[in-house]
Amino acid sequence: MNLGRYVRRTSSHQPEAEAVVCGPTRLTYGELDEDSDRLATALLDLGLRRGDCVATLAANRAELVVTEVALYKAGLVRAPVNARLGEHEVAHLLRESSARILLTDASHLDAARQAVPGSEVKTVIGYDGPSDLGPGYTETLAATAPEAVDVDCAQDDIAVLHFTSGSTGKLKAAIQTHGNRAAVLRKMVMGPETRIGPGDRQILAGPVTHASGMPLMGIFFAGGCAIVLPRWDAEEFLATVQRERATHAFLVPTMVNTVLALPHAHEYDLSSLRRLIYGAAPMSPARIREAWRFFGPVLSQGYGCGETTSGVLFLSTEDHRRAIEDGDEELLLSCGRPRAEAEVAVVDEDGVPVPDGEVGEIAVRGPDVVPGYHNEPELTGQVFRDGWFLTGDLARRRADGYVFIVDRKKDMIISGGFNIYAVEVEAALHQHPQVYEAAVVGVPDAQWGEAVKAVVVPRAGARLGEAELIAFCAERLARMKKPRSVDFVTALPHNANGKIDRRAIREPYWAAASRRVN
Repeated sequence: MNLGRYVRRTSSHQPEAEAVVCGPTRLTYGELDEDSDRLATALLDLGLRRGDCVATLAANRAELVVTEVALYKAGLVRAPVNARLGEHEVAHLLRESSARILLTDASHLDAARQAVPGSEVKTVIGYDGPSDLGPGYTETLAATAPEAVDVDCAQDDIAVLHFTSGSTGKLKAAIQTHGNRAAVLRKMVMGPETRIGPGDRQILAGPVTHASGMPLMGIFFAGGCAIVLPRWDAEEFLATVQRERATHAFLVPTMVNTVLALPHAHEYDLSSLRRLIYGAAPMSPARIREAWRFFGPVLSQGYGCGETTSGVLFLSTEDHRRAIEDGDEELLLSCGRPRAEAEVAVVDEDGVPVPDGEVGEIAVRGPDVVPGYHNEPELTGQVFRDGWFLTGDLARRRADGYVFIVDRKKDMIISGGFNIYAVEVEAALHQHPQVYEAAVVGVPDAQWGEAVKAVVVPRAGARLGEAELIAFCAERLARMKKPRSVDFVTALPHNANGKIDRRAIREPYWAAASRRVN
């Protein structure tokens, strides 16, 4: 198998049709096919072979899409590095992935200079041109003949190392295989909530290296156009829908919130939009209703994670209509029902499904569930059992199959669509000499879904301020991980084992919230 074949096939059918739009860059299918062949050839000419790893470190741009297609064609493993991570985290990911080539943009060259030493990276290709680290992307393509590249891959060959934070604060990589990615492609064209067809135009608003980029191959399989936003801007999103006559979009709730807050949002023509999928963070029923009034009857919701490659539970547009117009209001608290090929169960500690209405852990199995974590056999054994992936999300199931998340076993905070782990932030807080003890929890936030809250016990006699601690953490963490607020207390609650009781800390902040997580 080779997912790049679908780009070549679509190119043969409609070479002049638009495949990618990103800022001023527009690529036809013919250009996407040729450029990805050139890049695939160039990478193989550098000595890479099937299964070798290539990393990317860049903000959204058309070249990232070309790179993804090229790596599929060449049978190479892609290790996308979140462009918002710090230099130490980038260095860690390069070492963990064993990447031999890094493609990066000009704004991340300094990070690359710091991260490449100690890794296996031999060549750095600059999307914005040559540098002291290596050749330029455009120059590399121009010097390479556009020969068709089609390396045959097995279903269980690694396609992507999808890095995400672990429960210890350590970045880990979910192994997404070519079979996993093919399952996502099938889901894109089969599912009523995700289906896209020839000529449809989907806006990808978040980083295409991560969740927002999951639909890419489904779009290309169907002959649609991927409209990639270089960065998030609510007004530019609305302008893009109007200008490009976009038919589909995927947003995280934070993006929805910023759109709804625009005073002139109603001035834009959004009549072309047929489906707006949201997910990856909490969104209150009140805000969902507001979005329904603004965007119209086009909303649907997806629930999934890197380990499931994409969404496995969906709250359909019809579900939204039933909730908002027919009075089944509880549905707006649900993350939906299983769709496509994934099986979803709510299980107890032994993996046995619990009765409807009782709380258990969400478990998922199917062709889109990854086989495990890269170089993490112990962690893989903990969360992948008998073919099931244990998500760590606690939920109950309604008799008609709708799943309602009630809490998380893991101490993960989802803020603006990004996963943040409490222990990582706590580790930074504990580096401050005047902090005696600290706990970090997610608290309700109208814009971000959840915000990082630090609850801190200062050392005796310390004079410690909120702004000082937040600035201290900002020097040690990626920006989205720093606390948004700090509460100072005289003591933290502990459980019978002497461990900090985060649930007891978190509960007062969520007591008035109608919805815990999405």
